[in-house]
Amino acid sequence: MVNFAIRNDKKAKLLFAPLQSAAGTQLKSKFQVAPNADTIVFIEKGKSYTYARAAIRVCRYLDWPAKMLYAFIIIPRFISQPVYKCIARNRYKWFGKKETCMIPTEAVRKRFLE
Repeated sequence: MVNFAIRNDKKAKLLFAPLQSAAGTQLKSKFQVAPNADTIVFIEKGKSYTYARAAIRVCRYLDWPAKMLYAFIIIPRFISQPVYKCIARNRYKWFGKKETCMIPTEAVRKRFLE
């Protein structure tokens, strides 16, 4: 999701922090995210979102056409969460796994909180 967001956020509106980093740990604590969270966490207007709700809310800030994925916000949580978890569980099988990680440019590195 982070790579998708970076590719589709040309205006660099979003900032990122790995959950295990000092910044990620501090944010999880401040916004009362479960310490064992192993998914995307999105913080917007002082509230934290996880799983499908986080991914959908991220889309609101992306460039067109990725922005239109925000329309999925109308799907109730009891449907969107299991679908999100199924996609997350099978993403490598369906979409493949890259052999190497992206080497971030200086501009991308500046978008990660320390």
